[in-house]
Amino acid sequence: MPRSLRVREECIRAVKSCLLRNGFPSQKILAEDLGMAQSTVSHFLNGKPVDYANFIEICRGLGQEWRDIADFEANSDPEEVLLVRAKVAILFEGLANALTTSHNTLSQRLYQALSAGGHEVFFINNSRDDGSYLKCCDYLLLLISQESAASEMVLEQVQLAKELHNLTTHKPAILPIFLEVNTPLSFDLLSYLAGIQPWLWRAAGDSFKLLSQILTIIKEGRTSLTADHELAVEWQAITSTKQSIIQPLPAAAPELPGGQVELTSCFYIDRPPIESRCYETIAQPGALIRIKAPRQMGKTSLMARILHHAEQQGSRTVALSFQLANRKIFANSDTFLQWFCASIGQELGMLEQLPKCWQLADLIGSNQCCKAYFEQYLLSESSRPLTLGLDESDRLFESPEIADDFFGLLRALHEEAKRRDIWKKLRLIVVHSTEVYIPMDVNKSPFNVGLPIDLPEFNSQQVQDLAKRHGLNWSEGEVVELMGLVGGHPYLVRLAMYRISRQDVSFNQLVKLPPTEAGIYSDHLRRHLWNLEKYSELMEAMREVVSVSQPVRLRSELGFKLNSMGLVKLEGNNYIPRCRLYEEYFRDRL
Repeated sequence: MPRSLRVREECIRAVKSCLLRNGFPSQKILAEDLGMAQSTVSHFLNGKPVDYANFIEICRGLGQEWRDIADFEANSDPEEVLLVRAKVAILFEGLANALTTSHNTLSQRLYQALSAGGHEVFFINNSRDDGSYLKCCDYLLLLISQESAASEMVLEQVQLAKELHNLTTHKPAILPIFLEVNTPLSFDLLSYLAGIQPWLWRAAGDSFKLLSQILTIIKEGRTSLTADHELAVEWQAITSTKQSIIQPLPAAAPELPGGQVELTSCFYIDRPPIESRCYETIAQPGALIRIKAPRQMGKTSLMARILHHAEQQGSRTVALSFQLANRKIFANSDTFLQWFCASIGQELGMLEQLPKCWQLADLIGSNQCCKAYFEQYLLSESSRPLTLGLDESDRLFESPEIADDFFGLLRALHEEAKRRDIWKKLRLIVVHSTEVYIPMDVNKSPFNVGLPIDLPEFNSQQVQDLAKRHGLNWSEGEVVELMGLVGGHPYLVRLAMYRISRQDVSFNQLVKLPPTEAGIYSDHLRRHLWNLEKYSELMEAMREVVSVSQPVRLRSELGFKLNSMGLVKLEGNNYIPRCRLYEEYFRDRL
């Protein structure tokens, strides 16, 4: 084995693009995370030889399979890294029908083959112990069907696995295996899996090929599925895409709800006059729109439509979700602002200019570097307006120092538009799930300026309209009965209509079974319970809310967090369960 390795010339560009995707806005931050000299990282990224051990370590940090990008010396073979006994987690959800063969399901065959190979195998079944296992396992086999792609618990587990992988251990390696083509993925799930090679299992005849190759991958210590195997596919070949905006029709084929409602979907329900006010506002120079609502209320879907409208008006647009930033990004303000600028620069094809603006960060501070990057490159005189959609902004509340700096910067940039024409080109959409529960200077906060949008639940007329689009001829009484169970919660209402329109469940079964594990909301409810179990204070607060019949006074931070999760709502200054579904389920479980 050679003592040094270099990246093959044709792979250099792709490797450089992995920096930001794995949470490293700059070479310097990657070098600091790995504990090696920045020059070593620079040599690696520019195709120069580096020590063999450093080459392997940098590849792990960037989520790359080192054998696939290394330029080996003549007549030398890569050294095999043998895992004597790997720990493997298998994650699937509601796939029994899709995987059934004449003998065993695919998941069972995977379990048997891996166990026979001497590996430790664990099925993820959404218990509180699963998180502990993910922290120590080497691989996560992710089996994806249309049902599992929409599962909230699957999304939670993939998010956790991705966060763990981005830490220093770079485990577990995620191996996504699709079980059918045209699988719609939510925006978040697609983002978590970006850059990871997927495979497609088409039928029982592919099982042996899949099993033997996964055993080989684990034996060789590889961290990804190979791109040159016959089961390997491109993302666009297996995920559904639609091209044109479809106007709402009286009825349409059922569409499994989950995550952002696509621009092309006819199941998006307008909530007048919100959309028209947002479209009018975002066209104004220096506009700022603040969208607030609990989880799964349609915030991201509305943001996507505002961005689309801005794009039609000639603006460049970038959507950025802070939920997709890994923990390393929140180490300090400098790292966070570099990531923020790099994410936007990458979308606009201006990433190469960022290091020039950051050279004086130690002298003038990161805020000034960020501002200079916008002024000199992103908002140059020849450029079109730029509209930024900042989703999941309240994640920054968990890092008060970063939140104070960043939100203060946003307010300052918004105020700049009042006196300098260049900043009139910047329009902002800030999306958050809860009230601001950290102390902020009122003069530095962006949460008291601009157009505020508090996104409400659907009313009965909107629920009736959505039922018609699902081809359901519901009476007023049926609408009232469903809303008595789940209120006007957009996701819960849509899920009910989807299941009923597909004849998976009858209306009477729906209203009788929802708080049980046999109901259609079991996956949704388990996710909420799983999240509550992580935080004892939140679980105790929720227990308090559902255990009495009158509104409950909670500590502000706990109330805001439960409200952002969508579990409670304010009645005056006190809290009540958001709907009867949550009240009955959590009263029984807690």
